[in-house]
Amino acid sequence: MTKWYVVHTQPNAEMKASAHLRRQSYEIYVPLCRRWRRHARKRELVLRPLFPRYIFVRFDTRSERWRPILSTVGVSGLICNGDKPVSVPDDIIDDIRAAERRGSFDDSRAVARLNPGDRVRIVRGPFADLAGQLQLLISADRIKVLLDILGRQVPTVLDLSEAVPG
Repeated sequence: MTKWYVVHTQPNAEMKASAHLRRQSYEIYVPLCRRWRRHARKRELVLRPLFPRYIFVRFDTRSERWRPILSTVGVSGLICNGDKPVSVPDDIIDDIRAAERRGSFDDSRAVARLNPGDRVRIVRGPFADLAGQLQLLISADRIKVLLDILGRQVPTVLDLSEAVPG
């Protein structure tokens, strides 16, 4: 019976490993999210792996040879318990796929989920793990937040991708 397993890839090699594993006739799933990327004063929307350095591969450990996965270009290894790969329940993969289809991993639409006055939590950058209140949407990718720092509310301008509702 085929099951899903987790492959650990080399840094930024998720797509390379996926391509090589597909050529070996494995079924692959790489959940993707859309994010804004800033580079050289340009802003662009890019598709990035939802789980950096991890992809899912489906095979049957009893009837298929799975050890060739370990020597595939772009692969660091399989998540194993001892010398046996650990399977991921199909329900989890189905839930991730459903969330991906709903657009739950689309950070390009994050501005639609936030309104002035909403509580936000900072997830990236120097203020990670701090909470605050959204004060203003400056542009499509910049927000002004009142952060709770040492009992005071400090106004801070952040990149939209650094904050999540909550």
